[in-house]
Parts: sequence; structure tokens; C-alpha cells
Amino acid sequence: MLNVAVVGATGYVGAELLRLLFVHPSVKVACVTSERFAGEPLCNKLPFLHKRYNLTLETYGADKIASIADIVFVALAHGKAMAPVHQLVQLGRRVIDLSADYRLPSAGLYQKWYRTRHLHPKLLRKAVYGLTEVHRADIANGGLIANPGCYPTGALLAIYPFVKEGLLDGNREIIIDAKSGISGAGSVATARTHFPDTHENVTAYDVGVHRHIPEIERGMMRMGIKVKTVFTPYLTPINRGILTTVYLPLVKSISRATVASLLKVYKNEPFIRERVEAPSLSAVRGSNFCDIFAFLAASGKTAVVMSAIDNLGKGAAGQAIQNMNVMMGWEETLGLAAPGFYP
Repeated sequence: MLNVAVVGATGYVGAELLRLLFVHPSVKVACVTSERFAGEPLCNKLPFLHKRYNLTLETYGADKIASIADIVFVALAHGKAMAPVHQLVQLGRRVIDLSADYRLPSAGLYQKWYRTRHLHPKLLRKAVYGLTEVHRADIANGGLIANPGCYPTGALLAIYPFVKEGLLDGNREIIIDAKSGISGAGSVATARTHFPDTHENVTAYDVGVHRHIPEIERGMMRMGIKVKTVFTPYLTPINRGILTTVYLPLVKSISRATVASLLKVYKNEPFIRERVEAPSLSAVRGSNFCDIFAFLAASGKTAVVMSAIDNLGKGAAGQAIQNMNVMMGWEETLGLAAPGFYP
């Protein structure tokens, strides 16, 4: 039985990790931390876990966590995860970081987009980007996994088949339109996520300057192509899910049959499902699935790919557990095989 710890257990991502880890047959959650609620029973703060866990929230302590956990999930906000991740790696623990603190390859790029100086630039170079279906071999041998962001996961999984076949035109910008549920903004309320402002409303935000832009572009560079993006995220009045539409400029005209064949790269992937019509968030909510649909513009030189994921599932906690399974050499579906919520 593998002992794991969840650092930052009471946020939306930490809570989702605990929900999924409870049904994992080879894992025991040995420690949960929260700086705000240390000393309180976990289930007082997350009552949906009542009679499932008998743990008390603790303050973060690297030495203690390293002494009882084999793998640590760090579910802290950006900037807050930097030091704990470094400490735990130094103590020999394998770490899956769900913040953005180790997703970018350089301290300069991190500071530009997150307005914070990176304290451990050498560790940045050792982090493995945890987009499971693309970087599985590196993840298996990784000591620090930088779990992808939710928007980049939905976008990059849509883009990958076209990059793999060399069909993407790197001289033209990719247009990405993504609509997210409110949980993607985190559990701390802000003016933008306040109920009266989000109910019956759809708003674009951080247009052209969203922090996931460099992560998406670097994700494509890891696939082997340098492309700029035009990324517009929208906040929608739902709890969970991201529906992404990507407009891909192609180097040559292709047929509809070719588009369909490209998605077969995922035919043996347990969590990627090709759809014959536009995907729905209701089909992936609460799951680790990514549903993908593609079609071709009339010119034959622009492909339109749509993906649907649960931002807390495949976009965060689900993918993190999938990566843990890969690191341990286990079946990837362990703890993740259940379908999503319905209705």
C-alpha cells in the first residue's frame, strides 16, 4: 500500500484528490495539510467525506510528510507551492505539483507571467510536464511532475494529433476559445466569481494575457513545433468543466477522412474518447475523461477540434492520479475507472 500526502487538502483540487484517492485500491492517504484549518478534523471542512476519512488537518511540515508519505500531491496556489515542492524533492520524495510553479522551463518566463521571482530555477529544469498521453515515458521516471493546467490540458490534447502528423502550420496563429466552470477560479471567492456576477452571465477575462498562454505554447514546443496562440477564456455559470474549441491552420488541404484518422492516435488511450458530434460537459463531469471531436472547414486548410474535460478531473486531480499510476507502473485507470456524474 502506497502512502500519500495531500498538501493543501481543503481547496477544490485537494478535495477532488481526496474523493478519488479514497477509492484507489493501492493507496492510503497518510497526511492532509491546511494552514488555515490546521487542528480541525478534515471532515468538518469537507463534510462530503464524512465516514470516509478519519484524519486531522495539519500544518505543513516537510520532514514529517517525507517520513510518512512516498508520493506527495501539492495542491497549493501558484507561488505557494514553490518552496514546499523543493523541500520535499530535496528530502527524496516524489512530488506531483498541481500549481503552475514548475510548469514553465525558465525562471524568467515564470516571473514574466506570474509576477513572482522563482526561487528554485534549477529544479524547473528537472520537472517533467505531466500531460500523460504525450509524455508518459518521462513521467514514469520522473521525480517531480508538473501537472498541467486545466486550460492547457483541454487545448493540448486537441492539438497533439495534428502536431504529431506534421500538419500544423507554425507560421500562423492558433485560435483557442475555452469556456470554464467557476471552480477553475479556486475556492476563495473574488468579485469576478461572486454569485450575482456569474449567475446567468458569461464573461471573457484575461483576454490575450492569460497565464496559461505560455504553458500552451511551451506544451506545443515539447511536441516539436513553435506556434503562437490567440487564447480567449470565458467564465460560465456552471461548477465544473471546460469546453475548448481550437482552430488549427494546416500546412496543406486535407480530407475529412484524414481528420478522422488523426484522432486514432488516441484509440488505445483509456481516458480519451473520440466523439462523432460536439462533446458535452455533462458527459465528462466528475470523471477523468477527455472527449474530443474534430471537423474540417470548407477550405480543407483549417481543422476545428473541440474537447471537453472536467477541470477538476482530467484538468487537475484526475490527471495527477493518472500520473501517479504511471510513476508506480500500475494500470492507469486505477482509482479512475468510474464514469462521470449523471445527470
